[in-house]
Amino acid sequence: MTGDERTADVEPALRSYGVSVESIDLGDSLELTYMTAFPGREIHRGEIGRALNALIDRAEADDWDPVRVEGTVVRSPGDVLGTWHAEAEWFEALSSYEISETEFSTRVLDTVSHETDGEAGHETDGEADR
Repeated sequence: MTGDERTADVEPALRSYGVSVESIDLGDSLELTYMTAFPGREIHRGEIGRALNALIDRAEADDWDPVRVEGTVVRSPGDVLGTWHAEAEWFEALSSYEISETEFSTRVLDTVSHETDGEAGHETDGEADR
């Protein structure tokens, strides 16, 4: 992982929330790839919630400056289940009480895309476990 000391603990924080980090890279965005414990046909919303909660907690502790997060969920190395993302502005709006946790979760879930036979499919209903 690249970045300054304030981002060095992001991976251990994610792991402490039960996120099985495969790779993490911090540049203009945080690119997170993790292996799901639920290798079905859809991304498990609870895992998205755990990853986000780890990042929100780090931001609230002033240990991480929010950037766009690009999540890739894999069933096994190289077998992508799907993707999701969260914008830096959403983290900032949440921390300043401009949006609720429900709105934050809804925004993230609206970005979920599942891999289906080599093509991305979208999921837009529901809410991430927060």
